[in-house]
Amino acid sequence: MPGPDLTAPLDPDIVKEAANWLVRLHSGAAGEADRQAFARWRQARPEHEQAWQRAERLSRKFGAVAPELGVPVLTRQLRGNRRAILKTLATLGVALPAGWFGYRISRGETDGIYRAGVGEHRPVVLADRSAVRLNTATDIAVRYSESARLVELERGEIYIETARDTPGQARPFMVDTAHGRLRALGTRFTVRALDGDGGRTLLNVLEHRVEVVLRDSGERRIVEAGDSVRFSASAFEAFEPARLPSSAAPAWTRGMLEADAMRLDAFLQELSRFRPGIIRCAPEVAKLRVSGVFRIEDTDHVLDVIAQTLPVRIVRRTAYWVTVTSQAG
Repeated sequence: MPGPDLTAPLDPDIVKEAANWLVRLHSGAAGEADRQAFARWRQARPEHEQAWQRAERLSRKFGAVAPELGVPVLTRQLRGNRRAILKTLATLGVALPAGWFGYRISRGETDGIYRAGVGEHRPVVLADRSAVRLNTATDIAVRYSESARLVELERGEIYIETARDTPGQARPFMVDTAHGRLRALGTRFTVRALDGDGGRTLLNVLEHRVEVVLRDSGERRIVEAGDSVRFSASAFEAFEPARLPSSAAPAWTRGMLEADAMRLDAFLQELSRFRPGIIRCAPEVAKLRVSGVFRIEDTDHVLDVIAQTLPVRIVRRTAYWVTVTSQAG
């Protein structure tokens, strides 16, 4: 039996449906119900199968899907080869709105748990089109109700771009941490749960303002764009300039770790967030300074670069136990 004609003209609406499925299945949020719905859509009409195979073929061409992957595997793989998917959509003649890629499928369901493992980054677009990006080792819970849009940061770090609420509603957008509640008075900010010393929350406001109410003391502050603050459940620490320009997104959203004369021990502590196991820094080299931009997808390579540029030696006892010591050690 001959296969579908992949060159025949197709209804633009069907092509767009196939593109929507391509984005949905690569979003990282597609569940079993979505996969079953996709299978039904694909089998409903021969034109659906033609459009899907055309989209899948182009995805393979641009590197979004390995040629040996079948559709059942496709739906669980590659949560975000964004550039390749967008090239595919452009070739199909489909333009999707900014922020569409990586979205969460939502049919009236507004609550959810989202996780990013060690070394992973996960984009999520919520029901109101607010965008949340999860950094490495991050867990959040999303709880939308009639009165509020709430993201609970359980661990890790998130970058948020808030959107206007759905038409007819004006619910505040809030983030809860172990130490307080943050209410967005603008669009872009980062929130990080810090470990050690009883824990702290670190807030960087990149655009507009964020109101913070401490969990225990009830003290309230408004943090302006360009400012950063650490706080516990009972007290604010000193305000300081944000760690990045207000026009920029965090480096980790681009798969980078930036250092500007950072102490080596602090740099290695940051790097360790993106790999399993432990990185130890010997006291005699802790004060050495690191500058540069490093790709965090290969942390072993970053360690090798450090060894080439600083007078240190990398001792790998196992893949999960690394010590950075002096060359003389």
